[in-house]
Amino acid sequence: MALKICIAQLNLLVGDTAGNAQKIIAAARSAYAQGARLVLTPELSICGYAAEDLFLRPAFVADCDDAVKTVARELAGLRGLHVVVGHPMGGDVRSRSVAVQRRFNAASVLCEGRVQETYSKRELPNYQVFDERRYFTPGQGTCVFQVEGVSVGLLICEDAWFDEPALLAREAGAELLAVINASPFHVGKGGERIARMAERARAVGLPLLYAHLVGGQDEVVFDGGSFALDADGALVGRSPGFREDLFIVQALRQDKLLRLAAHLEHERSPEADLWDALVLGVRDYIGKNGFPGVLLGLSGGIDSALVLAVAVDALGRDKVRAVMMPSPYTADISWIDARDMAARLGVRYDEISIVPQFEAFKASLAAEFKGRAEDTTEENIQARIRGVLLMALSNKFGSIVLTTGNKSEMATGYCTLYGDMAGGFAVIKDLLKTTVFRLARWRNVHDPYGTGISPMPERIITRPPSAELRPGQIDQDSLPPYEVLDAILERYMENDQGVDEIVAAGFERPVVERVARLLRINEYKRRQAPVGIRVTHRSFGKDWRYPITGKFRL
Repeated sequence: MALKICIAQLNLLVGDTAGNAQKIIAAARSAYAQGARLVLTPELSICGYAAEDLFLRPAFVADCDDAVKTVARELAGLRGLHVVVGHPMGGDVRSRSVAVQRRFNAASVLCEGRVQETYSKRELPNYQVFDERRYFTPGQGTCVFQVEGVSVGLLICEDAWFDEPALLAREAGAELLAVINASPFHVGKGGERIARMAERARAVGLPLLYAHLVGGQDEVVFDGGSFALDADGALVGRSPGFREDLFIVQALRQDKLLRLAAHLEHERSPEADLWDALVLGVRDYIGKNGFPGVLLGLSGGIDSALVLAVAVDALGRDKVRAVMMPSPYTADISWIDARDMAARLGVRYDEISIVPQFEAFKASLAAEFKGRAEDTTEENIQARIRGVLLMALSNKFGSIVLTTGNKSEMATGYCTLYGDMAGGFAVIKDLLKTTVFRLARWRNVHDPYGTGISPMPERIITRPPSAELRPGQIDQDSLPPYEVLDAILERYMENDQGVDEIVAAGFERPVVERVARLLRINEYKRRQAPVGIRVTHRSFGKDWRYPITGKFRL
């Protein structure tokens, strides 16, 4: 006995129920032609993940119901084919004049034109970027269905991270676990998933299929990499990451035991995954929202250089425009390196001096500022002039502005509201500065998208970082060395360690307290920052919900 299964690793668009349904139908037909009789699609595949407060709209849930019926009807003629689709189900019901939520994160098994089984997710995550308890009620019961003599137990994402749902499926007769997922990417998450699912497979003694979503959705990226595990937890197959794939798995019965066989994609470096996540995040944000292209301020520094390289890999050179906006303090090497990089990548490059505008602002404010020395006020004016110019170009030509600030800057407030923070999408918002350097070095020796080796001039990577807003300025005039700063931020912001704990680890107390203070007092800036790509387990976005006004200091 051999059952061929297809994991349809799809890139879906939130709210495009008709388009998602057609994509599922096309994938199922292709899989059927290859001999598959079970097709697994990702969690909430009908509506896309995550639809957020759209789930609260009855018309949206009804639209999803119609799309499920469309998939069932269109595939009715494919005899013996079972297709698992994820979708919201239910709505508010009234009890004693009070609205009670009975909405589920569900998955239905479609076969020959009808819904054969429906299962509702039992374990609803409510941490990091997840907010499922806001929308859904926990499901009950199990779902075990037969496909060509194989009993398949259906689970949805978080269910497989706990003991009970899988054990109940086994008790109900399952001999294979099929887990459909929408699990956001962060560095290291792929290995964590495999390890936890291997524990689950061993605990219940059943082989396990992990069907995963791929694509960018606002600040999160889904990385694909669907996989198959034998009952002993051994990884026997893995699909490619960061792209759509119809991943075929063979289920073979040998001596009454079910074994799985599939292609095993090789493991990749963290830098390769990180680069692909940024590229996919940019490509889908721009493409799914219908922007014709992007533009960014290219300063000759490493942050804007990295963003430019990501943008070209994501969109191609024809959809990317770089603008150099020199001030009185811009070094000659910044001009030279910016021109060099733009030429290497073949993007449109323009230079617009901000000197006239800067002098005009100073003249307008001269009477108000009389007797006061120049300080960050004048620095911020320069940044805001650049923001106005970029946004004007965006308004005129329709391209979205990519901001170039990194996580270290966002944490400490080393950024200017309505200046370098002005824009529509923050590509490296979740990359610490040390990660920016590491990733730039990686990209300069790898060319994953065929846009050219060494896109960044070496001097951009090796010169001391500077905002170039006053004579001789470097970042370390105002901030601790990035190796120290980032280590403290990782402990304090990403891992919730307190000041005393970080000091006990060997860091100087005045430095730790200063970093913690900067992080605290700049929350108001981060609330006004553009959405950006999440690549760590704790980003400034849905992961980070701190009050602007407050007195807690540890």
